[in-house]
Amino acid sequence: MSVDVLASLAQQVTGRAQLEQAEERGWDMWLLLTVFVLIGFGLVMLYSASAVMASQRMAHHFHLVSNQLQKIVVGMGLMVIALKVDYRWYKRLIYPIFGATLAMLVMVLIPGIGTVQNGAQRWFSLAGFSFQPAEVAKIVAVMYLAYSVSKKGEKMTSFTVGFIPHLFMIGLMVALLMKQPDFGSSVILLSMMMIMIFVSGARIFYLGMFAGLGVLGAYIAVSSSEYRMDRIRAFLDPWSYRQGIGYQISESLIAIGSGGLEGRGLGNGTGKLGYVPELWNDFIGTIVAEELGILGVIVLVGLFGVFLWRGFKIAMNANDKFGAYLAFGLTTMFGMQATANLCVVTGLLPTKGLTLPFVSFGGSSLIMAMFATGILLNISRGAPDMWETRRKEREQERDARRWDKRRDKILRRREDLRDRFDD
Repeated sequence: MSVDVLASLAQQVTGRAQLEQAEERGWDMWLLLTVFVLIGFGLVMLYSASAVMASQRMAHHFHLVSNQLQKIVVGMGLMVIALKVDYRWYKRLIYPIFGATLAMLVMVLIPGIGTVQNGAQRWFSLAGFSFQPAEVAKIVAVMYLAYSVSKKGEKMTSFTVGFIPHLFMIGLMVALLMKQPDFGSSVILLSMMMIMIFVSGARIFYLGMFAGLGVLGAYIAVSSSEYRMDRIRAFLDPWSYRQGIGYQISESLIAIGSGGLEGRGLGNGTGKLGYVPELWNDFIGTIVAEELGILGVIVLVGLFGVFLWRGFKIAMNANDKFGAYLAFGLTTMFGMQATANLCVVTGLLPTKGLTLPFVSFGGSSLIMAMFATGILLNISRGAPDMWETRRKEREQERDARRWDKRRDKILRRREDLRDRFDD
């Protein structure tokens, strides 16, 4: 089946993909402002969710907030770097970057190097600082997909060119993530691959075939793990498992229901009194709904809506196809993760261990989200590719020198012939 419809969709997403020498624009200040508002909103809700627990178990009630502020400083540093470094360098260095990411995913599985938390070996720990390489893998996967699909162009309709290489490369990451295990990040990566090759023009038949195999693989992965099966049972009927695996989601639903339209008021929630575990992490949306009500959730969803709007606008206005696909992929990834997180806390999806971007407590997620924001802002500038411009200038200079040499050689031969003729 032809994919003319998908090709036209890709053209809409990439927009002005051929404008290599467009005038430089300023950063997208709406995107930057939205991210700062989300981070500030997250700090307020983090304090409300963690103050009671921190005052009882840690040094002071600001412990998690101060820890998060440290991560914000690191994230700001990476955002500035991403703003300064031309995003096209990721395309030129994609294979070393991809290889380094795979190496981190392997190293985290080695006993004594990777740290086990809650039954999963997903973190590096050094001097009290934990880092999760899966968060790096998500961004690098988008970089690789953006590079590959923008390079292959019309060849994306081929099964061996447009489908198999992407499945192999992303499959390597997913295989390592599943060894941790990290089912949630694996689903995000595979979903991102499907979406990216969809908008780049892959045939629907191949996508449908992969989707079928993906459903089969997910079924096998879930049915082969009693823990995952328990999560599915708790998802389908949390009240029957309220004293066990369904405790977190059932208490989350109770807290959300008690918030109503306007909420109990900031700081007045009861879920943080030990009823909802990990309320400051993956379930921070619960306390938003409980204390700020449905109206607070609408504001939160609206902020992510603004983020998606600006991100897709950046993709449509990008100066090259790589930048367009990269912006599209990063924006879609944030949208998918935010949607999945909010669906989990409201019982619409089984628990997956995915954070709410920019809002949840978690250093790796926040730092890499801010780095990705810097990349989006870099693309939004519309700056010309100075490296490519200089390369073309050097080629022109070499061509000019070659022509000068050839011209001088021709003139010398001409003079020699004239002298011989005169003789």
